[in-house]
Amino acid sequence: MPHEIDIFVGTMIRQTRRLRGMSQKQLANEIGIRFQQVQKYEAGTNRVSASRLWQIANALEVPLVKLFPAEDGPEAVPTELAPAETRLLLAYRGCDNAGQNAINRVVEGVNALLPAPVE
Repeated sequence: MPHEIDIFVGTMIRQTRRLRGMSQKQLANEIGIRFQQVQKYEAGTNRVSASRLWQIANALEVPLVKLFPAEDGPEAVPTELAPAETRLLLAYRGCDNAGQNAINRVVEGVNALLPAPVE
């Protein structure tokens, strides 16, 4: 059974790769492995070594830390997100605290306009 961190990292690799418009084969070629190995990394069934993760982050042109969960543990990230949701998630994770706070205020403002959920 894959560890939740391995699944999270794999999900972030997949989402970032897709956001970049890169296929598994293209990523594999960039880092010198077969695309089947990329599939295993993305599924979380194979752990990614530190050096390989560094190569992946460089190929995807993202800071290595963007492929890891927040300090308090892995967030619940769906395995499949729409492209707009993926872009939003990556943009949010790329912001500093001030940027994240600004996004949070916008979301809170939108939520205040929505009808209350039916219980």
